[in-house]
Amino acid sequence: MARMRASLVLATALVAGIAPAALGGAAAVAAPVTVRAGTTAEPGTVEQDGGRLAVPAGDNPPAVLRLKVTLPPGVTGPVTARLGLPVPYLPGGGTPPRLAAKLRTTASVDGVALGPLGWRTPDEETEPGEHSVLLDLPAVDAAGGGTLTYELAIGAEHRLSEIGSIDGDFTVKDAAGTVAAHGRVLLDFVEGIPDPYHRGAVHARDGAGVLWRYEGTGKPEGSLKPRKRVGGGWNVYNTIAQLSKTTASGSGDLVARDKAGVLWYYEGSGDAEAPFKPRVRVGGGWNVYTSLASYNNGLVARDKNGVLWHYKATYSESIFKAPVRVGGGWNTYTAISRFEDGLVARDKSGVLWKYNEYGSGANPAAPFSPRVRVGGGWNVYRDIVSAMDPRGIWNDSVVARDTTGQVWSYKGRTSGFGFVPGSARTRIGWGWDIYTAVI
Repeated sequence: MARMRASLVLATALVAGIAPAALGGAAAVAAPVTVRAGTTAEPGTVEQDGGRLAVPAGDNPPAVLRLKVTLPPGVTGPVTARLGLPVPYLPGGGTPPRLAAKLRTTASVDGVALGPLGWRTPDEETEPGEHSVLLDLPAVDAAGGGTLTYELAIGAEHRLSEIGSIDGDFTVKDAAGTVAAHGRVLLDFVEGIPDPYHRGAVHARDGAGVLWRYEGTGKPEGSLKPRKRVGGGWNVYNTIAQLSKTTASGSGDLVARDKAGVLWYYEGSGDAEAPFKPRVRVGGGWNVYTSLASYNNGLVARDKNGVLWHYKATYSESIFKAPVRVGGGWNTYTAISRFEDGLVARDKSGVLWKYNEYGSGANPAAPFSPRVRVGGGWNVYRDIVSAMDPRGIWNDSVVARDTTGQVWSYKGRTSGFGFVPGSARTRIGWGWDIYTAVI
């Protein structure tokens, strides 16, 4: 009897003692693993193939976690498995249910697919412990002991890279609920390709009136994917502008003014293959303006006298509120575009200026602080537009097409006077001289 008690104590200590430090905190102690009373058998082992597994967070193929489970002799019938992850820090102040929703997993055992599986949060009363999320795998036949090979393909949404390194628990139980095997799972959540919603998209219209879409790849060099055809008939418009940031996910809105001066609204669909819903008529009389640009949930429009007007969006059938006069003198600029927390504008001598939003746009009639100089030499560009960074950062970059048809990206940076286009440029396209507009 004394020998049996000693074996039980040893088995519990072996499992409970394996407790590496959790991310950013002191060592976390796993809940003791119990063995069925009346037996001296110790739980089997779980071995992770290849050491710590890097799980890229974002729009990436899933990382495959391979686990070899060795069961004690005599374990028969169905066994179930569970992976638990303790997450001491939740990105963006999220909750465990939100974390569970951002993990994507499919699984197989000995090559037999178990299908997609959903993560969940523990029941605080019946499943107390250190785990923030749990993944339950369906029962499989133990076939009289031996080994089982589990493969879990794990994907993670954007921002979960902030979790960093974490050690979880993989536990296999027999039909009676007794622990048949247990081991640690070592994961490193790392930054991957940002998801489509966090990658910018740029549009361009060709001479035949076809609108094309270039989506950011999310790669560090800011490259673009091959173009996709949006649709024809866009040559009826003499001005097309973003109303909100267009992304690779199909979100983001456009406005377009036809040659009769009627403004039309294209709402983003959220479908990257068909990114815009059918157009909605905003109203006529917009041919009094020589420039349109998105700003602060609406538009700024410059009239022929150089006066800038602000149309705030209503997100209703009327689309915009009545215009508010911002000020005169804007005829000095040959290009005006939204940029992050304000506008960028190029003057006739090629100098680019930044207008920072003043007081979060609280006063529509005085929305900007005094302009700051970004730099000269911008008159080499035919088009200067703002786009969400194709690298996959929510911040803006400037996309500029030069007179030879080459396209350049200026990544935004933080300066002493707000967020501005950086001084270094990266070529992200060429041959764009076939286009009559870049949006």
